[in-house]
Amino acid sequence: MSKLNELTIAEARDKLAAREITSVELTQACLSAVEGAGALNAFVHHTPDLAMEQARAADARIASGDESSMTGIPLGIKDLFCTKGVPSQAGSAILNGFLPQYESTVSQKLFDAGAVMLGKLNMDEFAMGSSNETSTYGDAVNPWKVDDRKLTPGGSSGGSASAVAADLCLAATGTDTGGSIRQPAAFVGITGLKPTYGRCSRWGIVAFASSLDQAGPMTKTVRDAAIMFGAMAGHDEKDSTSADLPVPDFEAMLTGDIRGKKIGIPKEYRMDAMPQEIEKLWSDGAEMLRDAGAEIVDISLPHTKYALPAYYVIAPAEASSNLARYDGVRFGHRAKLAEGDGITEMYEKTRAEGFGPEVQRRVMVGTYVLSAGFYDAYYNRARRVRALIKKDFDDVFAEGIDAILTPATPSAAFGLGEMADADPVQMYMNDVFTVTVNLAGLPGVAVPTGLDKSGLPLGLQLIGRPWEEGELLNTAQVLEDAAGFVSKPSKWW
Repeated sequence: MSKLNELTIAEARDKLAAREITSVELTQACLSAVEGAGALNAFVHHTPDLAMEQARAADARIASGDESSMTGIPLGIKDLFCTKGVPSQAGSAILNGFLPQYESTVSQKLFDAGAVMLGKLNMDEFAMGSSNETSTYGDAVNPWKVDDRKLTPGGSSGGSASAVAADLCLAATGTDTGGSIRQPAAFVGITGLKPTYGRCSRWGIVAFASSLDQAGPMTKTVRDAAIMFGAMAGHDEKDSTSADLPVPDFEAMLTGDIRGKKIGIPKEYRMDAMPQEIEKLWSDGAEMLRDAGAEIVDISLPHTKYALPAYYVIAPAEASSNLARYDGVRFGHRAKLAEGDGITEMYEKTRAEGFGPEVQRRVMVGTYVLSAGFYDAYYNRARRVRALIKKDFDDVFAEGIDAILTPATPSAAFGLGEMADADPVQMYMNDVFTVTVNLAGLPGVAVPTGLDKSGLPLGLQLIGRPWEEGELLNTAQVLEDAAGFVSKPSKWW
């Protein structure tokens, strides 16, 4: 039973359906794994009683023949998702004690499908970070280790990535605003899917940048991503940006056949001083897809070089607006006031105490670029650049390109603390391959395809046409099968 937590969703689903195991047994195995993994700091709120209650309900549902593909599957839920009656803090001190009285649409859809929640997962504060070092809960830790160095699991979905890679849960929810699913997935050797903007409801997910945020699955395999994504996706009347489109059977679309597909290789993603390991990984990935029958085509996305600066204008601008609601009046932390303090002092003190340095930095940047004297110079210009970046992709897809292959990250996972005191721009460079996908609203998936010379995971990214996640996942599975990545971290925690 101790190995049940190592199962994939697909394996567990089949064993549950065959009555070889029960959800209670599966959930107990995961809870035991979580209990023994405190050193990873992946789970920050534990819900064992709720998990067992949901597991028993799942077993009853399976016994009645009413199960779905996610029934009885233990998951971790990123702390950005509001979960009814369970602390939901977005990794921030300003939301200390916040217990939502409602459930996010995505987590509700998973629970409606019979999934089990083990607890809430660590993350960068308000999803602002690339290393999970800005969390009020402390750093999440990568289960992969080199020379006793503790490594980042990436961010902002660092707890989700760490928990899945360490087999604490079978899968986890993540959110992706500029790479926060794909970069951590690549750092820990798992699959992470960022869907087309609007495919999953944002209702009940604490907002960072509303035109960029999108929920997605973080799983052990591409097939698992297809299964879980099918349960998460769908139209929601409570979210005005939710697309009213049918949700196909994504798993059924995993045919393994990509013969005749055109895979684009964008020349602009070849960075100066790109590590040779990343370059080789990329070229090897292209060869794997060519060997599977795809045509590899060199393409150009000319405005790529402007993506990172445009993103770091648009995202902080939207964040400064979204985070204005945290004032200490209605919920969360409220500062203690001195005699004579008024409401202005309460706002100032509450926000100064409740927001960490990175959130404060981004709110200040966002407020600056939205100010009267600089709105056109920064925010409107960034919006125009965003439109050009989207047009680049539209033009390439119009020429018959089916998917685009790029590196997922510019390096393997780095050590915790190694970049924390550096120029923030160096940390922002971790998003260099991923932000274009969010700016254009496209689907992207990170797939583990190799190890670096230190034995740490490296991943490749596939970018797909809008609303064609099924085709994208099919190509990703071909890449996954060809790469044959089966490495797991050695347990030290």
